[in-house]
Amino acid sequence: MLKTHARRKELQTCGWRVDSEKNVVVWNFERRGWTKTEGDDWNIFWANKTTIKNMFNPENGVRLVDGQYVNHFPNHYELTRKDLMVKNIKRYKKEMLSVATGSSSSSSSTNATSDAISALGAPPSTEALDFLPTTYTLPADYSLFVEEFRRNPNVIWIMKPCSKAQGKGIFIINKLSQTKKWANQRWTNMPIKEGYVVSRYIENLCLSEARNSI
Repeated sequence: MLKTHARRKELQTCGWRVDSEKNVVVWNFERRGWTKTEGDDWNIFWANKTTIKNMFNPENGVRLVDGQYVNHFPNHYELTRKDLMVKNIKRYKKEMLSVATGSSSSSSSTNATSDAISALGAPPSTEALDFLPTTYTLPADYSLFVEEFRRNPNVIWIMKPCSKAQGKGIFIINKLSQTKKWANQRWTNMPIKEGYVVSRYIENLCLSEARNSI
C-alpha cells in the first residue's frame, strides 16, 4: 500500500522533457499536470533515436538514475529489425538449451544468459520460445528455405521485408515457383539485395474482433 502511494506521488510530480514537439505525447504529459523541464531533472525523456544514441555513447558516460525513463534504447534495432530479432531469438534459444543440458560454452553471451537465469531463479526452458515459427532470413538462408519448402510443399509461407513496417511489402506464397520468380525479379543484377524474412504462416491466428492482434 505504501509503495502504491509513493508511486502515485512520484507520478504527480513527474518531470518531462522532449527533444521535438510531439503533440500527442506533450498533450498527455500536460493533461496529467506533469512539469516540463529543459535540464537533467526529468523523469521521462521522449527523444528521437539519434538523441538516445548520442546520449548513451560510452564517451559521454551518461547513466539513468532511479525514476528516469526514455522511450528508446541505443541498440533497439536488435529487436525492431525482423532479421536481427530472428537471429537473437534463435541464439537465445540455443543458449538456453545449452545451459539446460549443462553443455554451455564459456562465451560471454552464454554466461550472461546463465547469470540472468540464476538471478531470476527460474529454470531454463526453451518451451517459452516456441512462439517463433520456422523462419529463414533471405537471401542468406535461401537454399535452406528451398529445402524446407520441398519437404513440406503444402505449407503456406509469409514474406516480410526486414526493415519496413506498417504491413508494407508483405505477401503470402504457397508455391516454390512463386519464390523463384520473386527472387529473380528482386535480386538479379542487384549489388545490394534487400533482406527479407520468410516464416511459416500461422493459419490459426489469435484474433481480436476478427482482426489480427499481433
